[in-house]
Parts: sequence; C-alpha cells; structure tokens
Amino acid sequence: MSATPDMLRVAVIGASGRMGSAVCRAVADDPDTELVAEVRSRDGLDLVLDAGADVAVEFTLPSSVRRNTAWLLEHGVHTVVGASGLDDDDLEALGGLTGPANCLVAPNFALGAVLLMRFAEQAARVLPDAEITELHHDGKVDAPSGTALRTARLVAAARGEHRAPPGPVGHPARGQVVNGICVHSVRLPGLVASQEVVFGGTGQTLTIRHDSLDRTSFMPGVLLAVKRVATLPGLTVGLDSLL
Repeated sequence: MSATPDMLRVAVIGASGRMGSAVCRAVADDPDTELVAEVRSRDGLDLVLDAGADVAVEFTLPSSVRRNTAWLLEHGVHTVVGASGLDDDDLEALGGLTGPANCLVAPNFALGAVLLMRFAEQAARVLPDAEITELHHDGKVDAPSGTALRTARLVAAARGEHRAPPGPVGHPARGQVVNGICVHSVRLPGLVASQEVVFGGTGQTLTIRHDSLDRTSFMPGVLLAVKRVATLPGLTVGLDSLL
C-alpha cells in the first residue's frame, strides 16, 4: 500500500526477532503508519535512510541497542527503543545526541505494566519495604529486566531515605539488590513477561502484578510511542507522560 502524506513511515530494527516481527505486523496493520523497512541482522542501517523512514523502532539486543540508536539519532531519525541494555550512562549519552531527532526509551510498552510501575511508586510511600520478582521467556538474555530495574528505581525514589533490604542479603537466593530492593529473575519457556511487586508492612502485605500473555500486549504502547515521539523533544524515558 502506498503511503499518504499523513502516514508515518516506520522502519523496524531487529525485524527478525519475535518482538520485531510483532512490531512489523502492528505497524503494517495500523492505518496511520506504513512499514517501509524491516532491518535484520544481516542488513545495514543505511536501509532506514534509503526507505525515507520518519521513525525507527529499535528492538535488537543489549549488545547493539546503544550503537544502533546513536547512529539513528546522528542521522536525524526519530527513534523508539524497546531493547534492553541501556544504563544511565547510555541514556545520558543518547540524550546528548538528540536535537534534530528525538528518542523515546521504554522499559515496557504494555500499558498495564506502566500502570503497575505507577501504582508501585504510590504504594512505596506508605509501605516502603518491597521486593520484585520478574518472569520472562527463556530467550531473554538480560536479567534483571529493564522493567524491574525501572520499577526498583521508582520505588526507591518514592520512599525517600535509603533503606537496606529487610532480612539477610548477600546470598544468591536473595536476588540482585537494586537501589536497596531485592530483585528476583525467572526465565522459563512458556512465559512472555510478568512482574510482581510485593510490599510488606506490620501484619499485612500488598501484591501488585502484571502479566503479558502475548506480545500483542505491547503493540498499543509501541504504536503510541511511534506516533508521538516526534512531538517529544530530546530524550523521554517511559510511556508515563503519554498516558
């Protein structure tokens, strides 16, 4: 189908992966976007420019996401990043490359997961002791997940003063400590993406959980980011500001 002047021309980086393939289908099916390039591992990023893409969606691997995103921004392509593997230093560096092109990085595109992070942030002000368990498919190469890392940082910031995790720490079974919060990672076939945050208080617990049962759960958030990234100057982290 030929694009009309109002349609966004979108390239997908990492099109051969499971998430990349799902993004390609979502972009192709949306009446406001045109899929102009499917970039696979054997392809060069010049394909994005040759196709005249307005926006690129980056869903590759932690080993390539920073390099690819930097290249896209340097070449003036608005970029939506869903791949894991960017730390605070990476985000700062990418923010410095924005200007003609904007960048939106989302640890999770499922709108329910965005709500979970917001609810957890609110709960931490009242019940500051918490632990996080994130569960993903066995093909996910990084742990903890980007969603769990961002959730831990939001919870830590919301509760204010630094707190050590309750109970003994330092043993592998207690998980990785992120900003004073123990994070546990599960990798199993059959899973897509789930996360729960358990808060404990005197005589009570509160559990907030989100489950993505299929990769289609991420597509409304991806499309929202694709359509809005051009209006968000500089670097934006998370979908919160778009909801």
